[in-house]
Amino acid sequence: MAVAFGLVLALLAAYLVVHRIIGRPSEGCTVRAADGSGALSLNLEQGRNASTVAAVAQSRGLPDRAVTIALATAMQESRLENITHGDRDSLGLFQQRPSQGWGTVRQVQDPVYATGRFFDGLVKVPGYTRLPLTVAAQRVQRSGHPQAYAKHEADAATLAAALLGREGGVFSCVVDGDDTAGHPGGGALKAAVAEEFGGAGAAGVARG
Repeated sequence: MAVAFGLVLALLAAYLVVHRIIGRPSEGCTVRAADGSGALSLNLEQGRNASTVAAVAQSRGLPDRAVTIALATAMQESRLENITHGDRDSLGLFQQRPSQGWGTVRQVQDPVYATGRFFDGLVKVPGYTRLPLTVAAQRVQRSGHPQAYAKHEADAATLAAALLGREGGVFSCVVDGDDTAGHPGGGALKAAVAEEFGGAGAAGVARG
């Protein structure tokens, strides 16, 4: 899987920058559209998971609309966090249920696998790029509240454009402090992103 992300690295390396700054700033990631509008704040886990969604889509040659649909879905299902509990046995970014054939518990809690399974379903939806986002997402998710996806569409589109380098969008993260158990600092985050995007230096860490 890491080899497949090699092509993605070239597309995203210029847009994903992780800064480590002296003075303990607020950690997290910021997304801005080309005109400076549409500012969106994410924590580091959300930022990494959003990047994973974009990487999986690009490795499969999927259109930008697929990234927007997947991001909006994950925003609603898990707030872009890899949840370990949910409704019944729903787990991971997309609240996929092992009991419903989505995969094992371990698999659905792997963001790369979970995203791939979502896209497996999405590409089977005829004309999904032309459908309303709520309809396309619902064809995959079978949610009890399909209209809830709609409220995330604008943010998801801004995030997708920034991650994919469209229209000058910017996605940047600030890391505060050193690596600690359960809380990755600059080194761990850089290594994680590099692994997902092909093993090379997908993120730079500016050390002050």
